[in-house]
Amino acid sequence: METEATVSEFQQMLSARGVSRRSFMKLCGAVAAAAGLSQLAAPQVAQALEKSVIGATKGKLYPVIWIEGASCTGCTESFAQVETPDAASIVLDMISLNYSETLSAAAGWSMEEAKEQTIEAGNYILIYEGAVLEGWGGQALRVADKPGTEHLIEAAENANAVVALGSCAVNGGWMGANPNSSGALGVQAYLKKAGIKTPVVNIPGCPANPEWLVSVLVDVVMMERFPVMDGEGKPVGIFSQTIHDNCERRGHFENGEFVYQFGSEEEALGYCLYPLGCRGPQTKSNCGVVMWNNRRSWCVQSGAPCIGCCEANPNDPGQNWVEVNTPFYKRHRDLRIGDWMVQPGTIALGITGLLAAALVVHGFGMKVTGRMDGGADFEKVRSWDAKHPDKSIGQYNATDEKNDDEEEGR
Repeated sequence: METEATVSEFQQMLSARGVSRRSFMKLCGAVAAAAGLSQLAAPQVAQALEKSVIGATKGKLYPVIWIEGASCTGCTESFAQVETPDAASIVLDMISLNYSETLSAAAGWSMEEAKEQTIEAGNYILIYEGAVLEGWGGQALRVADKPGTEHLIEAAENANAVVALGSCAVNGGWMGANPNSSGALGVQAYLKKAGIKTPVVNIPGCPANPEWLVSVLVDVVMMERFPVMDGEGKPVGIFSQTIHDNCERRGHFENGEFVYQFGSEEEALGYCLYPLGCRGPQTKSNCGVVMWNNRRSWCVQSGAPCIGCCEANPNDPGQNWVEVNTPFYKRHRDLRIGDWMVQPGTIALGITGLLAAALVVHGFGMKVTGRMDGGADFEKVRSWDAKHPDKSIGQYNATDEKNDDEEEGR
């Protein structure tokens, strides 16, 4: 009876927001898929949501601190710009966003006080967006008269979990690219250096898809478990397959049908964008499954090659998506020789040109010295074959053998 009452109460909340039960169950299926679960787990997700949200309305909100590091707030915008009404907005009722520089109504001292009170009370999740800047003793980024690194340490030490949201938070992102003058790195790497052992869930992307964060919140907050993660701390259900594995243009790739120029007939036919720099085969993410804007479209479907923004190794700031994948519309990354950058194709063309020039010079030299006049004498019959006719390897006519015998007799 209690379960039926809970479902009924929850259904009233859905209806009040203009959301049908069918739409809600569709969301649960999507969350299950994003978490790497079977679609059969959708009812389990729905039940967890119902209980959690009903509990939240009765004063049991799960505290969340959302800190902006060195970021453009793109991941916040991605998460906040959900359509209204939308079933995903229901999930937001399970958390109490106690601190967010971007979304909080409060500002200044009162907002910092709210964060300190949340940290002191404990039992919260820290979402960190943007790169951690170590440059100049942490002074590369100051917030509320303290180095940004101090804010991270204070909030991470007492958190139940840390979610590094976006590629900048995972490994420094584009700020970690050479020359990285601000000392940008990811949350996981910085906390490891600081000796803080709070578990970190890495969600790369520039920006990260909002459904990925919803999936992690469902796991940690409601189902009280961490998602299955790979060796880099990324949820396996989201980042185990490449973009190429689920790309709608893969059939054209297999058929050798490619786009070599924007605006061409091949582009109009929706052929594969690999020659234009698509990083789908090397980038692990389920973008083609989850998509964006309530599953309306995604980068490749809209006509743009994947630029690999989910490439982020938390253990190596240099392996960020910008440094690894630029220039985006070329097949190869730039090679760096000191401060000089060059494309591998340019080097190959240069070497080919030098070899061609050397052959031409060599040919002129042969002509000038007369070595090309008259040519050189060649054996018409191999010497070994002539001496061992019963074991001859080559095939000769009688004239060739006679001429060769005459040559040997001279």
